[in-house]
Amino acid sequence: MSKPDPPDKNTGSLLADVTSILADFELADGSPALGDLSLDGHAIGPAACKDIFAVRERKAWDKSTEARCNFDFRPRISPRAGLWFLSLWQKSIMGRTLTEIKSDPAEIPHFAEAVSDFLFKYLGPALPSGHWCICTSPKRRHKERNFASLICEQISEKLQIPFYEDVAFCQSRQRINAVFTLNVLPAEPNIIVFDDFVTTGSTLKGMHELLLKHGKNTLFVAGINNKL
Repeated sequence: MSKPDPPDKNTGSLLADVTSILADFELADGSPALGDLSLDGHAIGPAACKDIFAVRERKAWDKSTEARCNFDFRPRISPRAGLWFLSLWQKSIMGRTLTEIKSDPAEIPHFAEAVSDFLFKYLGPALPSGHWCICTSPKRRHKERNFASLICEQISEKLQIPFYEDVAFCQSRQRINAVFTLNVLPAEPNIIVFDDFVTTGSTLKGMHELLLKHGKNTLFVAGINNKL
């Protein structure tokens, strides 16, 4: 039986170096500065009685941080408030705030061109056949120079379909469970209801319930889906 080879001098030197390096390390002692330890997903120590998500929850409900949109083209169909709507863009972390967007006149043709092109591709060249029209939800705070109405005026010209302004009125500014009253009933059977931003979908729901009573087909389209 042969004897094992003697340890190589280089190997012994390497082991000595590793041993020397490891000697400089210390194991974590579980001090608060290093964070709380956990066992099987359950916190041990101070974290056991501390809501580690408290800061995140406060930030989520912080209304001082306004929604933004970077205009990354992401068309989709989404359910909201019991109905479906089409949208071109999504709320985003970066980009312009919604207030900046609505106060910039240059955004009106930007919205109008993008929405018109999208609708033409979606519905086809039969749009100007006399069976389609476009309207907006009731004006709430901005009765003059309303952003959505100005966009619809340009969409109407581009698609060659009628635009009905002030189809419905709303007596209150509340958006949840708001009741709309009919002001003008479009003659066309198919109505595109456009809104610049959609958050809860309550406004679209109110328009759907109002127009459904009069046998109208509705297609809801939004510029920005104000939910991630």
